[in-house]
Amino acid sequence: MNENIQGKVIVITGASSGLGEASARRLCAEGAKVVLGARRLERIQALADELNASGAEALAVRTDVTRSNHVKALVDAAVNAHGRIDVMINNAGLMPHSPLERLKVEDWDRMIDVNIKGVLYGIAAALPHMQRQKSGQFVNVSSVAGHKVRPGSAVYAATKHAVLALSEGLRQEVKPYNIRTTVISPGAVATELPDSITETDIADNVRKMYEIALPADAFARAVAFAISQPEDMDINEILFRPTRQEV
Repeated sequence: MNENIQGKVIVITGASSGLGEASARRLCAEGAKVVLGARRLERIQALADELNASGAEALAVRTDVTRSNHVKALVDAAVNAHGRIDVMINNAGLMPHSPLERLKVEDWDRMIDVNIKGVLYGIAAALPHMQRQKSGQFVNVSSVAGHKVRPGSAVYAATKHAVLALSEGLRQEVKPYNIRTTVISPGAVATELPDSITETDIADNVRKMYEIALPADAFARAVAFAISQPEDMDINEILFRPTRQEV
């Protein structure tokens, strides 16, 4: 059990599946107390019940990250239950790829609302508590797409590049409060992200690419590594891919 994870209060958005669920499981195994946020309450409640039955401490709060009051309520639930928040993992995301010429404006809006605003709302909810504590850590989830743009991924890549920019700006601004900032950029990882693609031909191509995807626990291990470092060490960025992934 890692001493720098044990007992930490960790809030995770997008915790109903994939990266968020895997992170909750691994962090609880390391002794963390987790507060799970997602729209699918039945999924996160079942996960919380399972974790609690195993001796961990988990709380589920229905959360739509496109609504700032929901994200604030999620973080406030963590503080009310445990007196503090040590880590905010802004993980919720969508990936409805499509070429720009198809003009999937509703998909663009959804990605901006979840992938950018959702991260901002997470920062807004947790930052005041961390400033008061003079400690804490943000883990914001970007993507390899935030570093490398491919045809059909322009808007998604733009939202994930925005996460990189927001994280770097946050890192510089929170130095007086001893707050750490980590951005993690995964490549192909086995999650439900391809299910958010509304264009059938694009979805088929992405699923073929995801045949080499890493298990979601690969991301969870990266999260645990960043959190577990001594408080005077700030892991600012982790980018990883399957060994066989070319771009």
